[in-house]
Amino acid sequence: MNGERPTVFVVDDDDSVRRGLERLLRLRGYRVESFASAEEFLQQEIKYQIVCLVLDVTLPGINGLEVQNFLLQQGILVPIIFLTGHGDIPTAVRAVKSGAISFLTKPCGEAELVSEIENAFAICRKELETRCEVTDIRHRYATLTERESEILSFVVSGKLNKQTASELGIVENTVKVHRRRVMRKMHAESLAELVKMTQKLNLYQQRPRV
Repeated sequence: MNGERPTVFVVDDDDSVRRGLERLLRLRGYRVESFASAEEFLQQEIKYQIVCLVLDVTLPGINGLEVQNFLLQQGILVPIIFLTGHGDIPTAVRAVKSGAISFLTKPCGEAELVSEIENAFAICRKELETRCEVTDIRHRYATLTERESEILSFVVSGKLNKQTASELGIVENTVKVHRRRVMRKMHAESLAELVKMTQKLNLYQQRPRV
């Protein structure tokens, strides 16, 4: 992971709240970008990796929950900390069920907010690591030939070399050769590791294969 400075996006239509959060978070060493509306925020390209969003729930126009839903639909990784001036429990439950980090009531304490922001950054880093790992595995998988991919499907389904050879109409020694190549190309040290890789790519969920 690169050493970029974490970024907090703040979206709140209350000027005093927004300026107060900007001042506080910059003093804490974060990069801060603030917006008075959801529309303004959604027009921006999110060019940083380690980010979180401090988001007011009740915004004019597009509200906070609609922003959350949009980001989820687009697959954009931005952990959200909701702020609200009202203790609306049903809204809080809905937000957290949809993946929000937390739901804080204004005015929230500085320590509590910073703690939630750090938690959001940790989640962001972990998710980025997972995405990078999956991308790496996908690149390795793409180097397999059609036959190697076919052999891989039998290997991870628990088929013995003899069974695989019989079903594919090839000799067992050929299966062993392909299997070694698969292990090498996928950088797998064991069968268990190979199975985990295919699970991360959601491969071979509809087996058995004839």
